[in-house]
Amino acid sequence: MQLSDVRAVITGGASGLGFAVAQHLVRHGAHVALFDVNATRGDEAVAALGKHACFFASDVTHEETIKSNMAEAAEKIGGINVAINCAGILGAGRVLGKDGPMPLSQFETTVRVNLIGSFNVAKAAAERMQHNIAGEDGERGVIINTASIAAFEGQIGQAAYSASKGGVVGMTLPMAREFARIGVRVMTIAPGVFHTPMVDGMPQAVYDSLCAQVPYPSRLGKPEEFADTVAFILQNRYLNGGVIRVDGAIRLQPK
Repeated sequence: MQLSDVRAVITGGASGLGFAVAQHLVRHGAHVALFDVNATRGDEAVAALGKHACFFASDVTHEETIKSNMAEAAEKIGGINVAINCAGILGAGRVLGKDGPMPLSQFETTVRVNLIGSFNVAKAAAERMQHNIAGEDGERGVIINTASIAAFEGQIGQAAYSASKGGVVGMTLPMAREFARIGVRVMTIAPGVFHTPMVDGMPQAVYDSLCAQVPYPSRLGKPEEFADTVAFILQNRYLNGGVIRVDGAIRLQPK
């Protein structure tokens, strides 16, 4: 798929990794629809991206909202052939904390946003993609999910987060196998520690410690490096059903 042909829905697209992806795609002629819960950031993102972008206030866990916004987005940007799931929450907390066991609602919310939200968007996107005109190799669309290296090496305090991201990894292959019949590829990216707004308020000593844990290059990932990986997946049709780690060779320690 050529980037100029991309008509993409990007969840979490108003900031962080999602916005970096939107910037990269728009720069190469794509049209994007940003799905995000933050309307203020969404409007600011569209203003920065220009006429090839639009915004829809979206909670990825709401089935009818996503279905409706997907239809409106398709009309607005001329169809949908790409869906990129970047929306997510950390949900950090110990199973047995100082104040007692983790509330079940906390675990449930993390899984609902990160895993169920990704599934919700993927199925709504695939339902539309199956009607696209087939391109080379019969391709009709691409779905890219965002997991985390915590799916493989979850730290203490990441039980909920790791479970949610492990679920994203786990559904990648079966979804890719199922969607093969409609010409839709499914891939997942598992980023390491990236420099996003979530780390801006971090104490310098903690930030430096994180950087030192990355073997090479010893720094946090740049959002544009995540965006480059998305672009690589979109342009290489033989990438399907797999997970790509983008992490500088870091392996998370227990804590």
